[in-house]
Amino acid sequence: MSRATERVLLFLSDLITINLAWAVYYYIRVESGWIFYANPPEFLAPSIAVYIYWLIIFSFAGLYQHWFARSRFDEFTLVFKAVSFGCLFLFFAIFLDDFMKNAPAISRFLIVIYWVLMFTFVGTGRIIIRSIQKDLLGKGIGLRNTLIVGTGKKAKELKEMIDNAPELGYRAVGFVSEDGGVREGTLGRINNMQKIIRDLDVNEVLVALEPEDKEKLFEVLRYSTDEKVNTKILPDMYEIVSGMAKTSQIYGVPLIEVASVIMPPAAMLGKRVIDIVMAIVSLIVFLPLIVVSVIIIKLSSKGPAFYKQERVGRKGREFVMYKLRTMQVGAEEEGPQWSGGNDPRVTGIGRFLRRSRLDELPQMINVLKNEMSIVGPRPERPYFVELLKKEIPYYYKRMLVKPGITGWAQVKHRYDTSVDDVRSKLQYDFFYIENMSLKLDLKIMANTVFVMLRMKGV
Repeated sequence: MSRATERVLLFLSDLITINLAWAVYYYIRVESGWIFYANPPEFLAPSIAVYIYWLIIFSFAGLYQHWFARSRFDEFTLVFKAVSFGCLFLFFAIFLDDFMKNAPAISRFLIVIYWVLMFTFVGTGRIIIRSIQKDLLGKGIGLRNTLIVGTGKKAKELKEMIDNAPELGYRAVGFVSEDGGVREGTLGRINNMQKIIRDLDVNEVLVALEPEDKEKLFEVLRYSTDEKVNTKILPDMYEIVSGMAKTSQIYGVPLIEVASVIMPPAAMLGKRVIDIVMAIVSLIVFLPLIVVSVIIIKLSSKGPAFYKQERVGRKGREFVMYKLRTMQVGAEEEGPQWSGGNDPRVTGIGRFLRRSRLDELPQMINVLKNEMSIVGPRPERPYFVELLKKEIPYYYKRMLVKPGITGWAQVKHRYDTSVDDVRSKLQYDFFYIENMSLKLDLKIMANTVFVMLRMKGV
């Protein structure tokens, strides 16, 4: 079952079950005669509002995320938590409304009935869909092509377990050799992983290296992270018992998921909402300043006012980034170059725009297009990405998250002028990636405002 099909079915199931729960609740509350109403409430308009309300709650709870090898019990538990939170919020909202209108308290207790109806109907609908999905996987329908890195005992045991449990969704297509040896089922070496992943349309990479081959793990991660695949590692027992690894399970076999979403679904959705709101507000508020800047740029130097450049985003996806032009036209005719602190290619107005960071304002369009976030590591050009991946072994980690207009490195460090600057800033980027939170985002935004006001940009 594809992600698109899965999501459509989930939305359809929730549409039916949420409205069914509302219809039964409305009958109990209004049609049953339990409560007397001089003017009975409407049915249709509140049902639309209620559905939108639950759509928002479920989205924040991560109930529309792609489900893969998650148990139906976990799904049921997640529904329980989301419905309980949503009903608890409704309880206090009704309590406040009753208090302000001096209404009888009985209406508040109806929320318990509504909670039972929502949990029963929505939970049942989702369990039916997940059961169908699991049944299809058990029959080999919708399995994800899976590449196993390693050819030792651990790798063979892992493949055997995958073959015996198709309902988990994995289809092992073969092994990648850690030492270049040719064995049964071996598709190539680690340095051929990218080609193998593309040729076989691999979705999952499971790393099962023996202890003596652990030094090759970073090479594996570098090649697999460049591709659009999910990577999981079979850890050593020491890492498990010492609490160093948070694992998922395949029939008792622990797997560490690499590059999993660091922020919980609710925080990720909140981050996206903040991005959209701030981008719209910024474009509206700063529109006069952008217009004035465009006029000055056009009058002071030849060429377009806006500058477009290819940048590398999350998971290596390239996109066109927008800026106000701060350099002379043809500044990179001889190829990509680092920009220095007193770069002679920068125009007079360009220097002001850089120091104030106002040249970045057009990137709010990239934020609205979901190519960038307000906060995140700065996106780099493809040329420098390829250079830096060779120079810095862990550089790929920087592309695990969506790039940003500003970031922890931007408020703590100057503009990149060399590979050494990039090395220095990476520690700030890694800190952000490993500690992503809305609180940290707000802190970075506040620091960025101070940088702009103090004209500390370069």
